[in-house]
Amino acid sequence: MGDTLITVIAIVLAAVLMFVFPLMTMSDRTDDVSQLAVETATTEFVDDVRTTGKLTMDKYSRFVEEISATGNSYDVEMEVQVLDENPGKKTTQAESTKIGENVYYSMYTSQILDTINPSSGTTKTLALKEGDIFSASVKNTNTTLSQQLKNFFYTVTGNDTYTIAAEHAGIVTANGAGN
Repeated sequence: MGDTLITVIAIVLAAVLMFVFPLMTMSDRTDDVSQLAVETATTEFVDDVRTTGKLTMDKYSRFVEEISATGNSYDVEMEVQVLDENPGKKTTQAESTKIGENVYYSMYTSQILDTINPSSGTTKTLALKEGDIFSASVKNTNTTLSQQLKNFFYTVTGNDTYTIAAEHAGIVTANGAGN
């Protein structure tokens, strides 16, 4: 009876070592590859908007399509901080004799999408100006295989956590309204 119990335990342990741990390792590597792809896509998207000064629905759609190619679903948050120069004195941002402070007002994802979404069939562009700040933040909304396995074995992650995320922001360097 004792040999049978030890044999069953040995078989279960061998199965765990042969199948479960390699599966966990491979699913972790898949999350790592997805993380890198999302970070790269987010950086390229933000830098493209920053250097051109323009955000269109085509750019946004390509970005969402690129990150969705990882097989996960994502929540994309965007913010544009629009530079509202001091109305008391009309100057350029580079002038050092300016009186007062610059003030930024923010536009968030829903407002940005309302602005660029072509409801009438014509392509709309959100034109940014030099000095505006554009940022994007991406988090996965689905539970990856790696998260499921960790939840099963370790109970480490909860339902509200995400494993794949990226953020990037920067100051717009070109006026989008000019072209």
